[in-house]
Amino acid sequence: MTVCPPHIVRWVSSHVIPQEQKVRGALRRLGIAESDIDDLIQDAYCRLATLRSVDHIDRPGAYFMQIVKNAWRDNRRRARVVRLEDFTENATLTVEDQATDIEAAVSARQQLKLVETLLATLPERCRTIFTWRRMEGISQREISRRLGVSENVVENDIQKALRLIQRALRDPVEEEWKIDDQWRKIG
Repeated sequence: MTVCPPHIVRWVSSHVIPQEQKVRGALRRLGIAESDIDDLIQDAYCRLATLRSVDHIDRPGAYFMQIVKNAWRDNRRRARVVRLEDFTENATLTVEDQATDIEAAVSARQQLKLVETLLATLPERCRTIFTWRRMEGISQREISRRLGVSENVVENDIQKALRLIQRALRDPVEEEWKIDDQWRKIG
């Protein structure tokens, strides 16, 4: 195992680590999930640890940001690549009944439409909180900071939305009339 040279460690400590929050902020503005941001930052530090010299780096913050952007692009590119071996192996192993696939697709579309309808009935703040937390992966702390509410409010609104959606998905016909009544009272 190769150890990072001490002069690189000192340079990263004094020039790069102070820039980390700015880089994290830029990634958040791009809509990247917090867990992915952590991975990208870690990848960047690993790449910096492989350097033998930092003499060529004039702007450490910009250099760090470029490493992170490159890692992000690499991850996105890898996610889009489908290995031919995977495709051919899976194609020979799976032969599914098309009727089941169609039924599953129709059912999934109906559930998605129901969830979209349910989300539309939520009060605006509750809908925003649920969407940010569950669909965009933003932390409760960040949501509470953005909206100027306590983390308890964020947690309660997420729970309200989840209860409504879970009840409706369990029995959509029975719950349909309750949705409007329930959210009129809450909203």
